[in-house]
Amino acid sequence: MFDTIAAIATPRGIGAIGIVRLSGAQTRAVLSRVFFPRNGRSMAEQSGRVMVYGQVRDRESRLLDDALCVLFPAPHSYTGEDCAEIHCHGSPIVLDEVLGALFDAGARQAQAGEFTKRAFLNGRMDLLQAEAVADLIDAETAEGAQLAAMQLSGSLSRAVDAVYDDLMSLVSRFYAVVDYPDEDIADADRALLSDTLHRSHRELKTLLASFARGRVVKHGVPTVLLGKPNVGKSSLLNALVGYERAIVTDVAGTTRDTVEEKVRLGRVVLRLTDTAGIRSTDDAVESQGVARSRAAAQAAELALLVLDGSAPLTAEDEEAIAAATATQRIVLVNKSDLPMQLDLDALRRRFGSVYPVSAVTGAGLDALRHAVEALYPAGAAQGQLLTNARQYDAVRRAADAVACAGAALEDGLTPDAVLTDAENALSALGELNGKSVRDDLVDTIFARFCVGK
Repeated sequence: MFDTIAAIATPRGIGAIGIVRLSGAQTRAVLSRVFFPRNGRSMAEQSGRVMVYGQVRDRESRLLDDALCVLFPAPHSYTGEDCAEIHCHGSPIVLDEVLGALFDAGARQAQAGEFTKRAFLNGRMDLLQAEAVADLIDAETAEGAQLAAMQLSGSLSRAVDAVYDDLMSLVSRFYAVVDYPDEDIADADRALLSDTLHRSHRELKTLLASFARGRVVKHGVPTVLLGKPNVGKSSLLNALVGYERAIVTDVAGTTRDTVEEKVRLGRVVLRLTDTAGIRSTDDAVESQGVARSRAAAQAAELALLVLDGSAPLTAEDEEAIAAATATQRIVLVNKSDLPMQLDLDALRRRFGSVYPVSAVTGAGLDALRHAVEALYPAGAAQGQLLTNARQYDAVRRAADAVACAGAALEDGLTPDAVLTDAENALSALGELNGKSVRDDLVDTIFARFCVGK
C-alpha cells in the first residue's frame, strides 16, 4: 500500500468533464511530471484544496489537455494519503491518455475499490461506512440514496459501536478481576452484567429486524404478477416498464417462463417477475412454467394478483388467488377499458381494496403506484438498517452469542463461560465494522466496487 495509484473516476462515455484520481505518497511527484500549472509553480508547491489551472502533458511533453487539478493532502483526504484529482474534458480518449501519462510518471492502475479500501485501512472509515459508499453509488431511489448517505455518515456504525463498547467493558472487567487478583478489583455486579447483556441482545435483535426493510430499500421489493392465462399480466408488465419487455398475443399460455424486470413506481422499486398463467395443464413445457410461477409466488414479498374484469371468475382464477400467498397482496382488475363483468363490490368485500386498471390505456396505474407507496412508506431517515447478508449474518451470530452469555449468567455458570460467549459476540461485531476482519473478506467486499472508487 506504499505505491501511488491512479484511475478514471467518472463513467466511460463522452461527457463534459472527466476526472482522473490519484492517491499515494508520491502523488505530488507524479503530478509534477504530468500537470503544469499556469501560475508557474509545480504541483508539489501548490496549496491543498485549491483548483489549479494548467496543462496536462505526456512524457514527451505533448499537450494532452487544458485542465484543472486539486490536491488533497494527507491525512485529511478521502484515503488518508496524499490524493489529487485532474478534471479534464470528458473525451474517453483524453482520459485514457492522461491516465497513461500518470502511469509513465510512476503511478499504477488502481484496483477495483482500492481508493475506498485504503480509506478503510487508514482508519478514515469503518467497514460499514465503506459498504455504504458502494450502496450510495448504486442507489436506485431517493430513499436508497438517503439510507446509504446516513450510513456513510456513521449512523449504523454508531449503533453497532454502542453494543461493541458495552460488551468490551464487560469483558475487560472479567479479565481485570482474573489477571490482577491482588488489586482488590470488585467483581462486577451480576444485575449490572445481566442488564448489559439483555440491553445488547435487544439492540442486536432490533438491528436484525431491520434487515427486511433495508433489503427492500436497497434492492427493491420482490414482486410477482399472478393470474390465469391471458389475463393481461405481460401487458401490465410492458405498461409498467414502458416498453415491450414481454411477448403479448391473444393466445392463452404465451408466457412459458418467468420474466424479470426492475420497475420503479414512485419512490419504490419493484423487482417484478411476470409468470406463466396459473392453471392445470398437460403440456410439459407449460407445466414447468406454472411450477416456476408458483415458486416465484412463494419467494415474493408482494403479489400483484391480476383478474380479468371482462369475464366472470373461473376455477383458474381461484388457483391464482390461492397461489398469491405473499406477505402483501394487491388485487388488480385488468381490462377496465372493456365492459365490466366482475362485481367490484363483491371483490372488495372479499379482498379489501381492489384496483381496476387497463394495460392498454394505462388507466389505474397511478392508483397502483399510490397503493404500492402506501405499503412501503418512506422510513430510512435513521439509517440504522442492515442492507446485506454479510451484515445480517454477523449481527445474528453476535445476538446468538449474547443470548448464550445471558443464559450462562442466569444459570450461575462460572465467569469463563459467560466470557467465552461475550468474546464470540465481540468477534462477530468486529467482523461487522472491520475492527477484526480477515484479509480475504476485505478483498471480497471491495472487489464489487468500481475501479475509480
